[in-house]
Amino acid sequence: MTDQFEHFSLRPELVQAVVALGYTEPTPIQEGIIPLMLQGYDATGQAQTGTGKTAAFALPILNNLDPNGHLPQALVLAPTRELALQVSEMTATLGQFCDVNVLAIYGGSSYSHQLSELRRGVDIVVGTPGRLLDLINRGKLDLSQVRTVVLDEADEMLSMGFIEDIEAILTQTPAERQTALFSATLPAPIRRLAEKYMHDPKTVSIQNEQVTVATTEQRYYLVNEKDKLAALTRLFEVEPISSALIFARTKIRTGDLVNELNMRGFPAEALNGDLSQDARERTLSRFRAGQVKVLVATDVAARGLDIEGISHVFNYDLPDDTEVYVHRIGRTGRAGKAGIAISLARPGERRALREIEHFTRQPMTEHTIPSVEDIQSKRQDELIEKVNVWLRRPRCKEERAIVELMVASGIDPMELAAAALKVARSGEKTRPIAEMSPLVEKEKRPERKPRADFDREPVKGSRDRRFTVRDDKHSHEMGMVRLKMNIGKAQGIRPADVVGAIAFHADIPGSSIGKIFIRDNKTMVDVPEDLVSKVLSGDKKYKIRQTGFNVELADRD
Repeated sequence: MTDQFEHFSLRPELVQAVVALGYTEPTPIQEGIIPLMLQGYDATGQAQTGTGKTAAFALPILNNLDPNGHLPQALVLAPTRELALQVSEMTATLGQFCDVNVLAIYGGSSYSHQLSELRRGVDIVVGTPGRLLDLINRGKLDLSQVRTVVLDEADEMLSMGFIEDIEAILTQTPAERQTALFSATLPAPIRRLAEKYMHDPKTVSIQNEQVTVATTEQRYYLVNEKDKLAALTRLFEVEPISSALIFARTKIRTGDLVNELNMRGFPAEALNGDLSQDARERTLSRFRAGQVKVLVATDVAARGLDIEGISHVFNYDLPDDTEVYVHRIGRTGRAGKAGIAISLARPGERRALREIEHFTRQPMTEHTIPSVEDIQSKRQDELIEKVNVWLRRPRCKEERAIVELMVASGIDPMELAAAALKVARSGEKTRPIAEMSPLVEKEKRPERKPRADFDREPVKGSRDRRFTVRDDKHSHEMGMVRLKMNIGKAQGIRPADVVGAIAFHADIPGSSIGKIFIRDNKTMVDVPEDLVSKVLSGDKKYKIRQTGFNVELADRD
């Protein structure tokens, strides 16, 4: 190893761990962040997962630990169980030659184990906001001695509605703590959070050398939401896919999409937050080995994914952020190889496509979904090519003997060849060409009057055109369903409260939640149709600041 890490003046045990891990030189984010944190500065790091940022904050934390401490000295907040486990495991590995205890705290795991570890003494806690806040409220997690707080994947925690929980957790830590924030993107809410809770932070921004890979062809297809699966399977028929990564908005959607693809003869596996670390590694190993050619993933689950040779990236759902789009398609077209990025967009998402083009400064070309005739022609060409391959190979002696025997029995050679081709094409029955409906432009929303959360219509028979207020119980957004909460302005709730409560209790991404209309004693909120059953599940006990509320379909009353 060179002295690249030694010039940070890290403890010898940490340098030993770095050597054991095979690191030879720090990554750009490590080069920028480690010296700042070692000197005690608050720091903001803008970098993607996979750039070595965990070591960038873990090494300074480990270096500055007080060996005589009994309470947690460092706290790392992560948006998902998977990321919390990854960060805790990496931190423990970097501290393997030190006397350090690292504990991962997240929902869905045993309370007794976590409480037992906390009683024994923990130096570094890595956890998800919900479970951390739960233990704090129970009086089981004491953060009074925390010296360093790290907010990892802050943009993802924002999209999941965790900001309010994060702020509540930060109030339980000492005001003079060191704070570090890491995020692939830095939207305005994240910058406001940094301004509020950080002291003169130093910023290290690691951008890709180029916004998008020049060898990546970017295309989009305009399709109705209900036709996306049909469009995807048609594209699978004609595209030269060696391996593909498909991005979907939610983990429920990834599972549904994998099931649908497998039923249609396109083997695929899901990569989402429900997978254990072992299951994730097994899935990725099969993908790297070519045993699985299609992965369907959420953005969170795909963070840190670095696999060469992906020929296609599909945006089954467009991301909400243009930078996320860049991160997605950056996984194809690597090492000078050509890559293809395909986006399935609804007609109402044309503006989002233009914003992506503006951000990337590269064109996205519109294409037409392959027709039934296109696919049938492609299948025929492939069949003919397969037959020609075997005609060029002198390896059909057994089959030729069968043909001679059947011809000798009086079967016409042309009929025999046609029947053989029919048998060869039998597998096509498992891949019926899905129907596509005519493209429907996005419905125009009714013109809004002064009250944005009401539609108004004239009272029938009224001369003076007076207006009466009519509740709108149905979403105008395609693919969205309107729900009603029995809580509103009278209880002092805000849109952020609605997003945070539903995202947390229903375990859905905050970014998936649509329009919110807060009224005096009730609130209307739009959620994707495929997530409605999860939001309305009977075991959900919704609460905003200790005030419980119910969620039901808006059109019930």
